[in-house]
Amino acid sequence: MVREEVGDKCFCILIDEARDISKREQMTNILRFVNNNGILTERFFAIKSVSDTTSLNLKKEISNVLVHYDLQVKKIKGQGYDGASNMYGEWNVFQTLFLRDCPYVYYVHCFAHRLQLTLVSAAKDVSVIWEFFYHLDNIVNIVTSSTKRIAELHIVQRNEIEHMLAIGERDSGSGANQIGNLQQAGATR
Repeated sequence: MVREEVGDKCFCILIDEARDISKREQMTNILRFVNNNGILTERFFAIKSVSDTTSLNLKKEISNVLVHYDLQVKKIKGQGYDGASNMYGEWNVFQTLFLRDCPYVYYVHCFAHRLQLTLVSAAKDVSVIWEFFYHLDNIVNIVTSSTKRIAELHIVQRNEIEHMLAIGERDSGSGANQIGNLQQAGATR
């Protein structure tokens, strides 16, 4: 489907990597292109588990994904990712590795990531917000340091979901109402 939409047109790649709940590194690949109607289109086209997040391995993995979809690397005209040290810079990083194959590819820093960092920076000057996240970090540390407390949290979540389903405040369905885990707050979370 994606291959037919892109055709022989140029495209941009948007890449992000993150660790999933099972602590495996995942690389998300999004394709950005102008469709046949002249509309800028973004399509999620792959997610890959990667054990090695070095820039060289990430380039190899994205190149493999492009080959799988029969998309030519030389058709890349733009690349976008966050500012992680293995992604952006001039010394043997992901961006530079693609520039060797496509010397006219431009780079755009991920705007969502940039906005998040701006909000974090602005929040540091608001003591109420800063104290909230300080206390939230302490609560997460206390709960996640004990398997008993995690189990208790899951029981409370399950009971709350069952109650909300019973009174009609939540809908049921495939993938809905899953019990989550706590994660530490961070500059990009």
